[in-house]
Amino acid sequence: MGSRARDWLAQAERDLEQAEASRRDGRHEWACFAAQQAAEKAAKALHLHQGRDMWGHVVARLLEELPERPAGLVEKARVLDNFYVPTRYANGHAEGAPFEHYGPLQSEQAIAYAREILEFVRARMA
Repeated sequence: MGSRARDWLAQAERDLEQAEASRRDGRHEWACFAAQQAAEKAAKALHLHQGRDMWGHVVARLLEELPERPAGLVEKARVLDNFYVPTRYANGHAEGAPFEHYGPLQSEQAIAYAREILEFVRARMA
């Protein structure tokens, strides 16, 4: 079976599109989660492209374990990693539903950081 790296990258692109659509619709918690997912899948795509199969959901760790560490992107990935659980679960915050904790500021930043990670991955997979 061949590498699925291109499939993972294609889904990462689609997840980023979903993040942008969710942001436009005012669903900022979903925009943040979709941005995290886009970055995670892009990082996994690059690992597969380079011959490694990676597991897990921590984007910062996925980037740290690349042979060529992306300057500055690990810290941005740490921001995205904070959107993996609390954006989806009612007990992710001390009180209030997830959507009450996220707004345009968070979703704009999440999408920008995910876009940077995807650009890094695209460049290395080209």
